[in-house]
Amino acid sequence: MEPWPLRNLVLRTPRLELRPDDDAGVFELIEVARGGIHDPSFMPFGYPWTDVPDAELGINTLRFYWSQRAGFRPRDWNLNFLIHLDGRVIGTQSVHARDFAVTREVATGSWLGRRFQGHGYGTEMRAAVLSFAFDHLGAIQARTSAYADNAASLHVSRSLGYVDDGTLRDSRRGEPTVQLRMLLTADRFASFRPHWKLDVTGLEECLPLLIA
Repeated sequence: MEPWPLRNLVLRTPRLELRPDDDAGVFELIEVARGGIHDPSFMPFGYPWTDVPDAELGINTLRFYWSQRAGFRPRDWNLNFLIHLDGRVIGTQSVHARDFAVTREVATGSWLGRRFQGHGYGTEMRAAVLSFAFDHLGAIQARTSAYADNAASLHVSRSLGYVDDGTLRDSRRGEPTVQLRMLLTADRFASFRPHWKLDVTGLEECLPLLIA
């Protein structure tokens, strides 16, 4: 029996391949992060992990992905997909859930290296995990959030059918700010989903880890 079936899971879109993180891919991801993700004057993340010195970025990133894999349980999981374009890693798209078998709800988060932004990859990779969650896992709804001034993230969400679902007052770099909560139902996604069909391989063995 395969001890870590997630390593065989692959989602394919017209341009991208999404695979759960492994060590080789995370080392590639670190180099993407070192190349820049956002303007240093702007912080898009709730936890400002990109503010650390470059010497700390690599080990912190490894610790995060290792801890996520070590803590992966059917009742509390975070699937961190590495985004591959023409065989190279360009960013990451996560989909995570707690008590999914009961709630049928997932949440997502993502980032791309700056040089890969502005080409529609962010929308394509979000659509991929939404299709995966709704069509293959049986999710009923999906959530995300973004700072009110993160126009790019909000645009991706709205283009895929998310609706506003309240706000969250937050602290960003020691200053008060507001996050917008957003919600997408399976029925609404059906009207906004892309025309292409997601190709999924290696899922069957993974299901006990995701919906048990």
